[in-house]
Amino acid sequence: MTAVDFAAFVEKLADIASDMILPFFRTALGAEDKNVGGMFDPVTEADHAAEAAMRRLIELTFPHHGIIGEEFGSVRSDAEYVWVLDPIDGTKSFIAGMPIWGSLIGLLHNGRPTYGVMVQPFTRERFIGDGAGAVWRGPGLNHALVERKLATRLCEGLAKATLVTTSPLYFTEAKLAAFRRVEAKARMSRYGGDCYAFAMLAAGHVDCVIESGLKTYDIAPLTPIIEGAGGIVTNWEGGDPTDGGDIVASSGPRLHEEALRLLRD
Repeated sequence: MTAVDFAAFVEKLADIASDMILPFFRTALGAEDKNVGGMFDPVTEADHAAEAAMRRLIELTFPHHGIIGEEFGSVRSDAEYVWVLDPIDGTKSFIAGMPIWGSLIGLLHNGRPTYGVMVQPFTRERFIGDGAGAVWRGPGLNHALVERKLATRLCEGLAKATLVTTSPLYFTEAKLAAFRRVEAKARMSRYGGDCYAFAMLAAGHVDCVIESGLKTYDIAPLTPIIEGAGGIVTNWEGGDPTDGGDIVASSGPRLHEEALRLLRD
């Protein structure tokens, strides 16, 4: 399969996710709680429909590839190529009618994220990265689709940085204290965003994103986009973020090291 054919296949997966999810957005859609007794963790019919459709196409086209999905688990996760799917990252925003969610599609090669797409069907945006570069595609001023290269912005330190986390409620007490140390140094902090916050970092609007308790499907599809735009993403120890956990992404190395020092203080 050529690079062009591969890109076309990923676009087809993104189209399927969009077609399955968008009809449910801003409707009277119910949500089940996957974490009964704990913090509300919603899942909707749109999540299930989108992931099921993408998995069917992957199994038909690449029957020897593995799949890791949020809703239906893993198959052949030790394969050379493994697809990573999060049909709706930001389901709480989705059911609240706010467009700061996205569908995540990633590909691991020998365990390393090599290609990633974040699709926002409502705003008609796609963020695409292969680690070596990243692009944004979306509506221009005349509503026709345009494409531009993604690049993080130069930010030398937290004193001039915009910091984002989805919610302080996701941190344990000790980890919240670590986050607060970084937040106290930042010029501005904002809450909310899920995958969209990482996309805005790649687009040059956010400088640092700190999260806790992520899964592989939350971060692996975003890693090639962040790195392709010139950013850095690791766990809080500075290691490989692919398995999830506590994650920090920054627009450049000096800012990243500053954030890591404060998180590990």
